[in-house]
Amino acid sequence: MSTHAAAGAIDHHHDHTTTTGIPNKKLFMWAFLASDCMFFGALISTHLIYRLHETPNQPDILGIFSLELTSFSTFILLMSSLLMALAVNTCQKGHVGATRKMLLGTILFGLIFLACQVYEFNHFVHLGLTLNSNMFGSTFYTLTGTHGVHVAIGVLWLVLMYIRTFKPADGSPWILKSFIHLLVFAVVIVAGMKALLGGVHALQTAHGLNGEAISLFFEHDFPAIVVSAVGLVALVMLGRDRKAVEFGEANAVDVESMGLYWHFVDIVWIVIFTVVYLLEYI
Repeated sequence: MSTHAAAGAIDHHHDHTTTTGIPNKKLFMWAFLASDCMFFGALISTHLIYRLHETPNQPDILGIFSLELTSFSTFILLMSSLLMALAVNTCQKGHVGATRKMLLGTILFGLIFLACQVYEFNHFVHLGLTLNSNMFGSTFYTLTGTHGVHVAIGVLWLVLMYIRTFKPADGSPWILKSFIHLLVFAVVIVAGMKALLGGVHALQTAHGLNGEAISLFFEHDFPAIVVSAVGLVALVMLGRDRKAVEFGEANAVDVESMGLYWHFVDIVWIVIFTVVYLLEYI
């Protein structure tokens, strides 16, 4: 599908490099991640400092946290890093089809993580832990919410990169089609999130998987289910384009830069999971 060099011969002559020999895009990403590392370091330090000095109205954290849910979302995010690494590897070899699959897998896992975080935040709010309820809530939501925004930005970047893999090699117009592709993605993500969270709510209301839960799920979330299904069919149809594309080995540095960002976000979450969640159980 690629119009570039043979697999295994990574062509970087299109990349503007610095005097260090590192492509400008990668150097820029490393510089950005260095600044972002200091930013997250400040947020994590603030949370740790206030954790050592409890403030009035401090909630029962162990009674609020769900280690099982957070461990699951952590595992999902770690697996997304594996798929991201595979996406970089397949792009370097010129396997565009495999790159698309790995990007889609990373997008899916990133969305699952975000759905878990949305559910967790909603659950905490119902239990009385809000942004302004106490200092723990303020530092917790600021830290984890900022990380969630980073994941959401990463998912958007992944979606745009996936759409970019369909750019025709013959230079024919594709802006309109790419916009439609992005719009379908947005509809599927929003409707899918609503259906997923609605299903979890139905299970909680009915106290398990039974007829009542299924009835509640379809009663309140049937439109979201239909929209998600139609959107997924549209994505499959859009993804069946077999025209020769411009995307190939020469774009490996773009995917690799995106991978650096995604791996950084995953590493930051490991630190957050340790100091915010696990530390409460010590």
